[in-house]
Amino acid sequence: MAVAFTREEDYEAQAANLPDRPVSTQPNLVTATGLAAIEAKLAAARAAYAAAQTEGGIAADRTAMARATRDLRYWSARRGSAQLTEPDGAAGRVQFGTTVEVERDDGRRQVFRIVGEDEADPRAGSVSYVSPLARAVLGKGVDDVVTVNGAAVQVVAVS
Repeated sequence: MAVAFTREEDYEAQAANLPDRPVSTQPNLVTATGLAAIEAKLAAARAAYAAAQTEGGIAADRTAMARATRDLRYWSARRGSAQLTEPDGAAGRVQFGTTVEVERDDGRRQVFRIVGEDEADPRAGSVSYVSPLARAVLGKGVDDVVTVNGAAVQVVAVS
């Protein structure tokens, strides 16, 4: 019976030893919306950490405490390195924070906003500034044509 408890404790200890979330080596550029989202995630991580401590901490649930600690470290680092960046107002040029409409060589149109890595959500119409599509169109203007993954893409609108 003692062996069974030891093994269970070993599994719990292994589960509680979570690796850190990887932090990008790119500059942490964020829009105002992205900064607010990071601050909300940081607040949630602080709350989860406090809850894990009050519910008994490591002795009660090592996995919850490890998860809360890991998330708190990640969001603290992301908040600490965040660089609020807004478009400088250069009309017609694709910049960080602008919304871009492109037309692909097959006629399909796509609209997306170029944002920071933590706020990127392609399904919601936002892509990270380090994505191949964003890198290709950054600095371009209306009617400029770029190549993305071997296909031509024309910038048709910037706002």
